[in-house]
Amino acid sequence: MTGQAAAPRAELLALFDAAVAVAHPDVCLPRQLPPVPERGRLVVVGAGKAGAAMAAAAERHYRERGALDRIVGFTTAPYGTAEALTGEPPGVIRIVSARHPTPDESSLLAAEKTLALVRAATPDDEVLVLLSGGASALWAAPALGLELVNKVALTRGLLKCGADIYEMNTVRRHISRIKGGRLRRATPARTLTLAISDVPGDDPATIGSGPTVADPTTLAEARAVLERFMPRMQALGLDVPPAVTALLADPANETPKPEDPVFGSAEFRIIATPAHALAAAAEQARRAGYEVVNLGDSVTGEARDVAQAHAKLAREASAAGSKVAILSGGELSVTVRNTAGRGGRCQEYGLALAIALSGLPRVVALAADTDGIDGGEGRVTDPAGVIIDPDTLGRARHADAKKMLDNNDATTFFEAAGGLIVRGPTHTNVNDFRVILVDP
Repeated sequence: MTGQAAAPRAELLALFDAAVAVAHPDVCLPRQLPPVPERGRLVVVGAGKAGAAMAAAAERHYRERGALDRIVGFTTAPYGTAEALTGEPPGVIRIVSARHPTPDESSLLAAEKTLALVRAATPDDEVLVLLSGGASALWAAPALGLELVNKVALTRGLLKCGADIYEMNTVRRHISRIKGGRLRRATPARTLTLAISDVPGDDPATIGSGPTVADPTTLAEARAVLERFMPRMQALGLDVPPAVTALLADPANETPKPEDPVFGSAEFRIIATPAHALAAAAEQARRAGYEVVNLGDSVTGEARDVAQAHAKLAREASAAGSKVAILSGGELSVTVRNTAGRGGRCQEYGLALAIALSGLPRVVALAADTDGIDGGEGRVTDPAGVIIDPDTLGRARHADAKKMLDNNDATTFFEAAGGLIVRGPTHTNVNDFRVILVDP
């Protein structure tokens, strides 16, 4: 990026960093951690994109209190995140690695070991669950009769067809032995879940597919999701595995509901949210002299359509001569039209926004996933997102940016434009962060 654009880029990245920092486990976790039970043990399990940092922060907390001798357990985190931690790695609350966004055999083993550990807990123990977004893939315990390969195929299909997090998890909760309250039902011990939310509205049943809370959705709703996306999946050559259809038709696979007495000794606390992240960025933007337009943490919809709407807001602010920071969170969708394209929902939004703004002067924007990885196969080297400015389309030297958008190939576009943000794991996950700065 040119020297002229360096200052706006730094300003955008500072807002992103503020949003991420407030949700880091080192900041939000320690004050929420419970004491070790008087007579029993603290059994720690967890999963998610913040899993490695949550384990490290918890172990540091209990080490300072001399309580590690009565703690057992481990967390599950995406490949590469444990290695990216700074400082001394945890040794008592171990970290195991598995794949995200689709599960693998390590995800299956992690879920099985988690279930075995909590089943062995006694009523004198307390189970501490450290949960963050991504747990749905990292804890994969398919219902009996469903092979992991078929569950992976279903997950990939729904992702490629643009299913949102609510739709994804409605299905996943009903074909699992750990999700939808089933982890809570597996143990006689009290449970405390401390969760970093990555979902609009902070619904406990949606964060990590709700392993420790009652499931408000039904088998019928899960079947309806599949019926809605089946035509798109078939158009991409992706079929719903017959075992999934059979499981969703079997009343025995219904999840535990709020009236189940097992939830009487279960507590759930949300310790960081997308709204917290937006508030931190908004405060920094105000200090920089911007009027803040906060669109909230629950923005959903097709990425390119949302980008069009946000470009309209930016144009109106520019025409009015306003100095404005337009902030938004929430998880957008991408309908895949070309399976050979590279990108993610933040990059797709950024490319669509650049096209819609068409070089509008003195308007810059950032769209990035707060976990540091946008789409792809969850590799720690994947981009977190993108930055655009008035010269983005010109620098890319592509004859048809619209064609690249239609081919879902935003990564290739931004490699040429120089707008990719590559940060590696941030060790938290409070969904996507988007900001447009209008400074006339």
